Amino acid sequence: MASTSTANSISSAVYESLLLELVTVLELTQKPEGISTPQSKQAVLQATNEFKSSLSNAKTLATNLPGGELHIEDQDEVIEMLTTLRDRKRDQLVEFASRSSQVVSASQRLNDSNMEVDSMASTPMQ
Repeated sequence: MASTSTANSISSAVYESLLLELVTVLELTQKPEGISTPQSKQAVLQATNEFKSSLSNAKTLATNLPGGELHIEDQDEVIEMLTTLRDRKRDQLVEFASRSSQVVSASQRLNDSNMEVDSMASTPMQ
């Protein structure tokens, strides 16, 4: 499980960085002085290449997501099955909680009645 959360956080970071990299490219290309100097051209080229690389990496991650090989209809069936299973489990938990409270209530009544008997048994006869 730890590797899954690590993989998810890595892929999330890749997607989150895309917008920042795109903004960087746009800011560099939209400067009032343009990209007339060799330094500005180099900066735009580097930023563009970083964005392309990140975009390619994000596309690869999206393509390799688990379940991505399923058709939409198959994914819908799996979601429906899991939703039904979840609902059954919730119903079982509600039933269990109800039974549990009934057992606790019956147990308390039994303890109360035992205490009454015990208190009567310890009272000396007159």
